[in-house]
Amino acid sequence: MDALEKGAATSVPAPRGRPSRGRPPKLQRSRGAGRGLEKPPHLAALVLARGGSKGIPLKNIKRLAGVPLIGWVLRAALDAGVFQSVWVSTDHDEIENVAKQFGAQVHRRSSETSKDSSTSLDAIVEFLNYHNEVDIVGNIQATSPCLHPTDLQKVAEMIREEGYDSVFSVVRRHQFRWSEIQKGVREVTEPLNLNPAKRPRRQDWDGELYENGSFYFAKRHLIEMGYLQGGKMAYYEMRAEHSVDIDVDIDWPIAEQRVLRFGYFGKEKLKEIKLLVCNIDGCLTNGHIYVSGDQKEIISYDVKDAIGISLLKKSGIEVRLISERACSKQTLSALKLDCKTEVSVSDKLAVVDEWRKEMGLCWKEVAYLGNEVSDEECLKRVGLSAVPADACSGAQKAVGYICKCNGGRGAIREFAEHIFLLIEKVNNSCPK
Repeated sequence: MDALEKGAATSVPAPRGRPSRGRPPKLQRSRGAGRGLEKPPHLAALVLARGGSKGIPLKNIKRLAGVPLIGWVLRAALDAGVFQSVWVSTDHDEIENVAKQFGAQVHRRSSETSKDSSTSLDAIVEFLNYHNEVDIVGNIQATSPCLHPTDLQKVAEMIREEGYDSVFSVVRRHQFRWSEIQKGVREVTEPLNLNPAKRPRRQDWDGELYENGSFYFAKRHLIEMGYLQGGKMAYYEMRAEHSVDIDVDIDWPIAEQRVLRFGYFGKEKLKEIKLLVCNIDGCLTNGHIYVSGDQKEIISYDVKDAIGISLLKKSGIEVRLISERACSKQTLSALKLDCKTEVSVSDKLAVVDEWRKEMGLCWKEVAYLGNEVSDEECLKRVGLSAVPADACSGAQKAVGYICKCNGGRGAIREFAEHIFLLIEKVNNSCPK
């Protein structure tokens, strides 16, 4: 069932939740608050992303399915269209650069709120001290890559239209809980949420709601009091497949598969790829050129990449090669890849556009694997773009997917697998 349920707690006289350590500083009210006929309350998305993660170094910008981890939630927040501003609070230059690449604004966090002992509330309070215009904060967890804009849109409506003071995300779990027994204590465990004599079947039990940490929305006056949950509270139930939280490195491969299957890839619907164009030097090969004693050019490529090309062609995807260099036709022929090839190309975008029109395709049906500055225009134009791990920084900034493999070392095969997963996603989303 696509429709998600939401639940509300009745208003309480004093907010409940996790207070910050120590009394937070007094915050000023947003200018114009409390007056009639004013602008709607300013709702700001705030992603907390300090650089000192102990579990995984710079976890917040580590590549997940080819995208910096923080990029998944920033894309969802920006495309939701319900925030007057989208921010990343960080103390690290690299995280700041990535945040800006995705279109977010950056609040430079102080050293005081960047300690291991600092709480999320401490960082939010500091942010609000610098932004009097903000009335409501949507604190979004950077480590929840399967978040979708629709979730954020519904929560914004609950805050703005239904009058809730705070809304937080939960997920439903069907797990039986038992009391914990300390080592050395002669006691027996007790069931906490079931009768062992009448164990319910999963389909006969509604399960229980657990916070999943994806987001916490709260109005300014609550945060002034030192709480993220309180007042007129509500939970928002997320779909289980969208509830992914990366805590430790071992979760990474699992999360990668989940995000490829259930993640949000942007406003425009995915199209099935029909053409892959691959740069030769630095993608098919590692960019090294060897010259024999008789002045013949020698290059090398990975058999895995040849298999990747073969698999793409068997699935009906045309694969073509391109190079700005005057590659030896004899050398290319010896590769036996049976791909149409264009060399000595000064304008790659024009050639790819010609190929696209020749096949009757729209740009969304074209994929491109490049690695150099000369590939940037193509990478920005096509529906699906990628670079090897060792591509130049300019090319990396222009793409949606960065391979783990280097050029000439399995990048094509890796990108092929990524294409197959996206094709599966497209097919699964089509009405039966």
